[in-house]
Amino acid sequence: MSYPPITMLQIRRILQLLEQGQSKRKISRVLHASRHTIDGYVLKIEESGLSLPLLTKLSDADLGTLIYSSNNDPQPDQRYEDLKARLDNFLKDLSRTGVTKLRLWEEYRGEVPEGYGYSQFCEHLAAYNQRSAATMHFEHKPGERVQIDFAGKPLSYIDSSSGEIITCPVLVCVLPFSGYSYVEALKSACQEQLFPALGRCMSYLGGVPQNVLSDNMKQYVHKSNRYEPLFSEVCEQWSLHYNTTLSATRVGKPKDKPSVENTVHLTYMRVYAPLRNETFYSLQELNQGILSALIKHHRTLFQKRSYSRLDRFTQEEQPLLKPLPDEPFVLKHRVMAKVQKNYHVILGEDWHQYSVPYQLIGKQVKIIYDSDEVEIYLGMQRIAAHKRDYRKHGYTTLAEHMPEKHKKYHETKGWDADYFLRKAKELGECSFEIMTRILEARTFTEQAYNACLGLLRLADRYGNDRFENACKRAILAPRVNYRLIDNILTNNLDQQAEDQITLFTVIPDHENLRGPQAYL
Repeated sequence: MSYPPITMLQIRRILQLLEQGQSKRKISRVLHASRHTIDGYVLKIEESGLSLPLLTKLSDADLGTLIYSSNNDPQPDQRYEDLKARLDNFLKDLSRTGVTKLRLWEEYRGEVPEGYGYSQFCEHLAAYNQRSAATMHFEHKPGERVQIDFAGKPLSYIDSSSGEIITCPVLVCVLPFSGYSYVEALKSACQEQLFPALGRCMSYLGGVPQNVLSDNMKQYVHKSNRYEPLFSEVCEQWSLHYNTTLSATRVGKPKDKPSVENTVHLTYMRVYAPLRNETFYSLQELNQGILSALIKHHRTLFQKRSYSRLDRFTQEEQPLLKPLPDEPFVLKHRVMAKVQKNYHVILGEDWHQYSVPYQLIGKQVKIIYDSDEVEIYLGMQRIAAHKRDYRKHGYTTLAEHMPEKHKKYHETKGWDADYFLRKAKELGECSFEIMTRILEARTFTEQAYNACLGLLRLADRYGNDRFENACKRAILAPRVNYRLIDNILTNNLDQQAEDQITLFTVIPDHENLRGPQAYL
């Protein structure tokens, strides 16, 4: 038999009235309860076998055990016991694509024909899911951790030059203790954008927390594991630079970082909603709008509290953050490459080739590069360093990396008129004039480069002084070339005294010579 439940206070009032000798009718009127209910509880008191004074001295727990227990408790429903054993699997199946409650119920009734109907099946499933979805309250320490995530919905701006709508992923970071957050729209979610943005987040906070927590996003975690996840190399570099530790949630467990999940929801309400009717024409404008909305959000008081997120952050959390590094983080990438036969390695991101010493042809080397520099290592030794060049399929070559033959050829690629004139001027005034006349004698200056090169080699062979004297002897000739200077030096004419020098003159008039009038 079951009776309408009454409070422990009412039960003790029944005991008190019974001790006073009051009738059950009087007790019913005093407690505003039905006679049937009072009869039931008086019967339970009598069946306990204890005196009224002894019952009065019992604790609430012991008295409740005597009064509320029933010898006629209903037997457990075997159908529910069977269903309860299946509920865990049903909830897992519901997360799979295309699986519905109706399908699960049909399969359940196929196995248990006498089982629950559809409505009771759904009711039991919902109740079990609610119990298994219980949340736990966490006590966060100030400055202990920052949680990061990307918002599920992007923001956008209009490209002023093309009119195209550019969508941007939105990074959300939060300190769980104070709720102080940082929000930024990025060009993309790649590592090159994520980690500099995290650096700007640290600057915005004015310090570095002890730990950074994220989910298993591929930019952050190289290989997920519940106990020892492997973080990406760039992530490790960033962590080392900012002197903080890394941690990751379990796969598919967003409740492991509830603070940032809640902050994403708040971002939709406090940032997205105020900006919904505004138009931005650059990423900078968009982030400026986000920052303005974020400042207002931080200054808003918590519900039913007398302080804001900004107050709690500045007073209790910011002083406990570790100092920022002196320099901002520079993202460095590492790739392996093989030295090609042309003693260059290829940086695949730009398809640009950088030189290394030619002796390393065929070796495996490591390329470490950022936005400005490219460094190449063999083992732990740096063998080359270049300024990064973004030209597709271009070459960056240092002369010291080349074989001797290639150096000589490379020198020829740098010849021009200024080069030869500069070299001749170092030898002397006559050498400079001879070189100038040879260069000017050709319609295309490049055709005279070999002759100029030959003259410089004559200077190397005979010495600068003899070469200058030879040019002085040849300077009066109406036409000069390499052979003339070579003949003077070969025949030692440059060493003759000045009075022995035969001047080059024009041919005198003669009766056997015909003038221009002969061709009229």
